Amino acid sequence: MSMSLSTAEPMLPEPYLVQKVRRETADTFTLALTPNAGGETFAFAPGQFNMLYAFGVGEVPISISGAPGHSDILVHTVRAVGNVTQAICRAKPGEMLGVRGPFGTSWPVAAAQGSDLVIIAGGLGLAPLRPAIYYLLAHRAAYGNIELIYGARTPKDLLYRRELERWRGRFDFRVHVTVDAAGADWRGNVGVVTNIIGRTRFDPAHTVALICGPGVMMRFCVLELLNHGVKAENIYISMERNMKCGLGLCGHCQLGPTFICKDGPVFAYDRLKGWFDKREV
Repeated sequence: MSMSLSTAEPMLPEPYLVQKVRRETADTFTLALTPNAGGETFAFAPGQFNMLYAFGVGEVPISISGAPGHSDILVHTVRAVGNVTQAICRAKPGEMLGVRGPFGTSWPVAAAQGSDLVIIAGGLGLAPLRPAIYYLLAHRAAYGNIELIYGARTPKDLLYRRELERWRGRFDFRVHVTVDAAGADWRGNVGVVTNIIGRTRFDPAHTVALICGPGVMMRFCVLELLNHGVKAENIYISMERNMKCGLGLCGHCQLGPTFICKDGPVFAYDRLKGWFDKREV
């Protein structure tokens, strides 16, 4: 039976077994986890996150990056940037990690049926968007044009390279990949993701945009989409900002009157724009 772990005891991590670890880039790894013997699997919505706990080290919020229909395998893509994430990325198959969740709001993929979709990811931001892409492709006939714009610093920093190639081979899903800098062997786009928005196919009056990446990137993408006529209430951004407890108790992720972990991390831009545009918060 599938369940949400947070409905039982939200502060108690459940033990999960590391089944597989795959290196994505020099410092980023994708981990596949399964419930410990006798443990429950659980369902999640695209865009939600878990708190991952490295025993004896600590826990961090990490977006779920696997397929939403596969509740028996829990997938997270983690960049090793601190003590906890380094410990998680060092985990070997057969070892245990703690999991709390799922928490947070989700991408409005079901509500967007009948619309065109523009998905914009920067760097590690493709990981929180991947479950939404899985959902959209599994229900492809329910949507209009679907465009993915993905940017990274260099070709070596691209996530899910094999999967990107498979997606690019589809006739019903347009994928645009760009990098900030590349060598002579790179045949793709070079430049920022906003340069590509004008090349995509969408009807601004009937478009939903999903954006996840660095704050500066998201800010300029929102402005570009607004300039192209996309409505502010149809632009969604993921704000994994300073989250720590996952329950809105510690206050680390407070942004104005909202708590990112409890009220987000996915927000419609029109709800957050008054605070999102303030660089000092």
